[in-house]
Amino acid sequence: MSAHTNAQIIHGADGRPAFVVIPYADYVNRHPEENLVPNEVVGYMVKGGLTAVAAWRQHLELSQKEVADRIGISQSAYAQQERATRPRKATLQKIATALGIAPELLHI
Repeated sequence: MSAHTNAQIIHGADGRPAFVVIPYADYVNRHPEENLVPNEVVGYMVKGGLTAVAAWRQHLELSQKEVADRIGISQSAYAQQERATRPRKATLQKIATALGIAPELLHI
């Protein structure tokens, strides 16, 4: 038995159901284990050409210096990590901790 939801069915050009839209709160309640990436972060990556690390920092409104201080490195060293296309796993873990997000969110 499934719980009632305020689902909206969108039909395709052929008249058959093509999409189902549910309220965001319902989606989050049904998928609590998933780490969701905000649209703004994706926008920074796509439109701005930023890495996931840089996009998340910008989304969280942190300066490079603030994140570098949290990690215990210089701002210039952090800037290099932010531009890296293939940062080390240990580095991503430290950055994720400094940003307060799950490390897997930096692998997008």
